[in-house]
Amino acid sequence: MSVLRPFKANDLFRFNNINLDVWTETYGITFYLTYLHRWSDLCFTQEAPSGRLQGYILGKAEGAQADWHGHITAVSVAPEYRRLSLARNMCQRLEIVSDEIYKGIFVDLYVRCNNALAIKMYEGMGYTVYRRVREYYGNLGLGKDGRDEEDAFDMRKPLSRDASQRSIRSNGRDMIVSAHDVA
Repeated sequence: MSVLRPFKANDLFRFNNINLDVWTETYGITFYLTYLHRWSDLCFTQEAPSGRLQGYILGKAEGAQADWHGHITAVSVAPEYRRLSLARNMCQRLEIVSDEIYKGIFVDLYVRCNNALAIKMYEGMGYTVYRRVREYYGNLGLGKDGRDEEDAFDMRKPLSRDASQRSIRSNGRDMIVSAHDVA
């Protein structure tokens, strides 16, 4: 049985099997170390009994007042460990910490609009599209249906402090903003 545990700095030398994936954003070492220093309680890894890393999640707390929230910066599972609910479990842990420790209003994340599998997974976990962010991941030109394939959906899930669900909207796919408008 695998273990969900805090992400440690030395895990950076052991996670290539997870990061070498077309959908996974990779960052420089200082980026990861900043997260581990500032939001260590929102960074986890899933480890197999053999010691092999199966997946990880990096999160942070950000915003102010009614916009105070947990943010999933990265969640990725190695291809050979997918469809085992590892991403779901890591996201749930981040949601609990965001709710109970940071007192967040919601949790959000960004996902490529053309990553249908991830969108379906997040929707199954209770996330909804809040808005579409044009060229969030850059600009590779227009893809099929005249849409930029580097757009992102800003997906959100309300936490216990958002009983009225003000952090979500039903028409999020129709709300289009520029990447410059996203803080």
